[in-house]
Amino acid sequence: MCLAVPGKILSIEGSDPLFRSGRVSFGGIIKNINLAYVPEAKVDDYVLVHVGFAISIIDEAEAMQVFEYLRQMGELAELEEGGTQ
Repeated sequence: MCLAVPGKILSIEGSDPLFRSGRVSFGGIIKNINLAYVPEAKVDDYVLVHVGFAISIIDEAEAMQVFEYLRQMGELAELEEGGTQ
């Protein structure tokens, strides 16, 4: 099953909206994510990420609720296996 996972933007690189990327933390796992679809996103925002692209901005409470659902379903193990980039 494909789903979007919430993450917190730690830093942003690039000024061109098409090539802007960010270091995003998924519960401590750090990944580089394309931010082209969320040009208004800023550091400390939570975003939903699908296949390496942030697709929307969400609030912290919603992000924590999704993490809890994933934890209950046992889906966080797959994310944790990816390691840090």
